[in-house]
Amino acid sequence: MTAIARTKHRADPGIIMRSIGRWRRVAWIVILIADVGLLAWTAMAALLPEHLLGPSSMPILRAGYEGFTGYAWQELVATTPKAADYATLLFRMYGVYGIALSVLAIAIAATAFRRGEAWAWWALLIGNTIAYVGAMTYDQVVRAVGPFELLEYVGLALIYGSLAVTAPFRRHARATSGGAAGPG
Repeated sequence: MTAIARTKHRADPGIIMRSIGRWRRVAWIVILIADVGLLAWTAMAALLPEHLLGPSSMPILRAGYEGFTGYAWQELVATTPKAADYATLLFRMYGVYGIALSVLAIAIAATAFRRGEAWAWWALLIGNTIAYVGAMTYDQVVRAVGPFELLEYVGLALIYGSLAVTAPFRRHARATSGGAAGPG
């Protein structure tokens, strides 16, 4: 095969589209698994924050409060129980918003992203960045990073990797250079 034939072969939009399609078949499942994991974590945060484990097997709400303030959670509960209830309520609401983002991400990954719709790629990039980076920022600010919190980094890395191999602008740029523009 000559160099010209190899170059023409590489620019063939059909080959590029099939390759992206194969990656997408794996990528949507990886994203789905990561977002189901986030859904499980945020559901626990919303429903049972006192049982959601953080660093050193300490409940995450307690670990976050103690890491941020330097005071014991039990002191807060004993001296100002309504403030402890309010902190718990805020954490539960954080979980509720995480559930909403996770459910949307799961639905988008399993439908529109799986079909290759470009808007879905952007929605997953932006939505997962907000959800995961928000959780990571909270963990860092309150100094409560344990094994489950480290999984947030793994989940986001897997999502970014999956999005990188299915990027719609790469498909468009390559397809255009081959003479025919693909969808998306």
